Amino acid sequence: MKHNLQDIDELRPEYQRSDFGEMVRGKYAGTLSEQTNVVILEPDVAQVFPNDKAVNDALRALLRMQQNRPWSRKPLASMKFEK
Repeated sequence: MKHNLQDIDELRPEYQRSDFGEMVRGKYAGTLSEQTNVVILEPDVAQVFPNDKAVNDALRALLRMQQNRPWSRKPLASMKFEK
């Protein structure tokens, strides 16, 4: 049996707010912000790293280097790097 397009179309010509249940604005915004960590790279740094994997690999290598330096008392995060 063939269905006519009018039979399949379930959209109404107009909807009322009461047609929907209770809505909460920004319901998932908190969860999303907890699950993401966006860092904006400066242009000169972004030119060196083509994608997120390259950035993560470089940061992991830097962390391994710090772990292998028992003589260093300063945490790597406190060091100042020139631009």
